[in-house]
Amino acid sequence: MRTPPEPPPAAVRLFGPALPLIRRYAELLAGAGVERGLLGPREVERLWDRHLTNCGAIAELISPEARIVDVGSGAGLPGLVLAALRPDLRVVLLEPLLRRTVFLAECVEELKLTNTEVIRGRAEEWAGRLGADVVTARAVAPLERLMGWCLPLLRPGGQMLALKGDAASDELNAVAASLPALGATSWAVVDVGGSLGPAATKVVRIELGATGYGHRTRRSQARSGRRARRGSHG
Repeated sequence: MRTPPEPPPAAVRLFGPALPLIRRYAELLAGAGVERGLLGPREVERLWDRHLTNCGAIAELISPEARIVDVGSGAGLPGLVLAALRPDLRVVLLEPLLRRTVFLAECVEELKLTNTEVIRGRAEEWAGRLGADVVTARAVAPLERLMGWCLPLLRPGGQMLALKGDAASDELNAVAASLPALGATSWAVVDVGGSLGPAATKVVRIELGATGYGHRTRRSQARSGRRARRGSHG
């Protein structure tokens, strides 16, 4: 087991009273997380800036007592960090792979996170069933695919937060034209953690309107068009 480095001052400031929990989580990541292939050995030295503090930075975008679904949670980033930092949140860690859900469940038990639930499954299987206020995702997939998995998990008015770093603007620009058809009413790249130095990052934020997710496939659009044409001829 490798020992994670000491948290930098920025992490101490960000996590505050939650720092002991985050320290323990860092130990779990550096130990079982590396042993089970959920985190690369080289990542241990940069656990705080690149992973833990980087994930904690998005808490500033989340309202009190929100229900969070972390899609493709993996080793728990950012879901477990948010759950430990913000006990007011209700967090679902959604992950399809068994070995990862086992690790996540062990972390939840070790950290005694009563606000956290682990669900094994794919996002598509839970579309329209979770009613999340916020869906988070980090290093899961390109935004073009990710929004199709995440937006259906949101309640009307909910928001998707995708940690994308330097690629954020390019990925958002590539999909912006398709977002209104999915029910989105606003979208932007948001800089978070400006005071955290290397842990600062860029987040793609997509917000649904009051009617919620409203995807229409090309096939359904074509059927609607045929019905309209038939109707116009009596």
